[in-house]
Amino acid sequence: MINKISPSVEAALSGIHDGATVMIGGFGGAGQPAELIDGLIAQGAKDLVIVNNNAGNAEIGLAALLKTGRVRKIICSFPRQADSYVFDELYHSKKIELELVPQGNLAERIRAAGAGIGAFFTPTGFGTELAQGKETREINGRQYVLEYPIFADFALIKAETGDRWGNLTYRKTARNFGPIMATAAKCTIASVHEIAELGEIDPETVVTPGIFVKHIVKVPRTATGPAGFKTA
Repeated sequence: MINKISPSVEAALSGIHDGATVMIGGFGGAGQPAELIDGLIAQGAKDLVIVNNNAGNAEIGLAALLKTGRVRKIICSFPRQADSYVFDELYHSKKIELELVPQGNLAERIRAAGAGIGAFFTPTGFGTELAQGKETREINGRQYVLEYPIFADFALIKAETGDRWGNLTYRKTARNFGPIMATAAKCTIASVHEIAELGEIDPETVVTPGIFVKHIVKVPRTATGPAGFKTA
């Protein structure tokens, strides 16, 4: 019998190893799997490569993970904002490596990994420092840059509802990077607020099929998540 429900966050994250590449869903606080991030901090894996849209806020969520000093590199599109001082300090002291990727390219590189696309050409970034050292090509009179997929060992995402087969639905814009990250990782771990019985989720509403999900874990719905963000 297929049953992907983990008894706890700790159990769901137990396989994450040192040196792993970990995708973390969320657009700022929306859809960020706060409980899984806190669990990863407690779990202790180090020398991590993190793929996320942002680089953390204040000292909560992803920023709290960065503050542990266990992240070697972050791949993201928006590392700096008013309260990104944890990342700023690590970056300026050369304690973390940054790969800056335009947001559309970030999404497409993740999607390409899940879709089995070997590489793709995009006009975004051509003529800037982000294109240095990369192959370029003129196509139909326009200049393009060759970009490669981003794969991960693990993806930590937040969904609204799941069943024991791992089928997932999301809550509105909280889905953001979750579905594509689930396809690009060897092992996807999803937190959910509700666990449905098989057949209760209308197949037409399933966004991430269970084939892409390894573990799901139920977390409580609270006004404010454990990492300080309002739940979404």
